[in-house]
Amino acid sequence: MSSDTTPGAALRASIDLARAVERLGYHRLWVAEHHNMPGIASSSPPVLIAHLAEATSTLRIGSGGVMLPNHAPLVVAEQFGMLEALHPGRIDLGIGRAPGTDQATAYALRRSADLNVEDFPRHLAELRAFLGGSSFGIRAVPAAENPPEVWLLGSSGYSAQLAGALGLPFAFAHHFSARFTEPALELYRSTFQPSETLSRPHAMVTAAVVCADTDEEAERLAAPMGLSMLRLRGGMPGLLPTPEEAAAYPYTPQEREAIGTITESHVIGGPETVRKGLLDLIDRTQPEELMISTNVGDPAARLHSHELVKEVLRAG
Repeated sequence: MSSDTTPGAALRASIDLARAVERLGYHRLWVAEHHNMPGIASSSPPVLIAHLAEATSTLRIGSGGVMLPNHAPLVVAEQFGMLEALHPGRIDLGIGRAPGTDQATAYALRRSADLNVEDFPRHLAELRAFLGGSSFGIRAVPAAENPPEVWLLGSSGYSAQLAGALGLPFAFAHHFSARFTEPALELYRSTFQPSETLSRPHAMVTAAVVCADTDEEAERLAAPMGLSMLRLRGGMPGLLPTPEEAAAYPYTPQEREAIGTITESHVIGGPETVRKGLLDLIDRTQPEELMISTNVGDPAARLHSHELVKEVLRAG
């Protein structure tokens, strides 16, 4: 959410984007869960997913992800069981093991001092049991005829190995953890055990991409993302700056170096630059699916980026 818009406008723009990328032939659209971050309006994935699914008809809509430490597994099972019942065959439940926020906010969400992420496998098992019917004699109601598609999300090797052991599809956050991408995917594939869900590994890689008509315009549109990440890692999360605000910011040499490190894996440029960057990423990681994250404040520019990406990947 940028500094020149409102939460309502940003959320409505997400619905417009969902309709547009469905027409373009994209397969999935996921929304993340973040809390106490002024620049990210999607604090409640199930609520937003309901609106996105209602506004579309073929696009798979999901969470990227629901941060399981923040929620009771039964509540997540009920929410996503309801979504799947309303939109059968179109709901994805991506699960993460981090709280997606600071510790004080995580405590406010759960009202518990017990926020140990090491409990994640047990909570995940409870969630999957509820989705499959019942757990501890308790049924998740409503329960869809078929449960939503469950994915594990990760930015390191932990969830990769767990997804492999459980035979679940795995989505890796290359857009902010690029140095772990290839080791995590190798770990996932080497530990994969066939399951009722999957007979072979199914990996998705999420890439940060900004594509415009020229390299210069793409760099201008992407500059706010670098400044926003710099502020976030400095403990000062805020609204996404406008390109003008990012251009006017008095960067120190150290800040420019930090932004370069943060964004070095991002694919930013005109169509040919983006084509080469994405084909290189696909060649190195061999994912079954590629997901695009485009953190651009202007809805028209964001949609144009997705249009160009579709064209360059189709051209291959």
